[in-house]
Amino acid sequence: MIRKAFVMKLLPGFQAEYQRRHNPIWPELQATLKQYGVLNYSIFLDSETDILFAYAECESEALWNHIAHTEVCQRWWNQMQDLMITNEDSSPTTKDLTEVFHLE
Repeated sequence: MIRKAFVMKLLPGFQAEYQRRHNPIWPELQATLKQYGVLNYSIFLDSETDILFAYAECESEALWNHIAHTEVCQRWWNQMQDLMITNEDSSPTTKDLTEVFHLE
């Protein structure tokens, strides 16, 4: 299993809307995440900075990367792009974090 951590950034004023759109996330997106080996996925918000911290556990890097090419993921990105800093393809701009400690 691979543990991934990364940060994203909301645009100012969209915290409540970001939370609303995730509660619940689309069932087809949840199914796709599970289909591609995501076992655990959480997103946390720093309400003072609009920074989102994401943590995911997944079966493989290849499966994780394939999610971005699914139709439902691309629709989700289009749905969320007005709330956050994104790349030209509407994907959220992310910065990967390096794991420095883990306790089982």
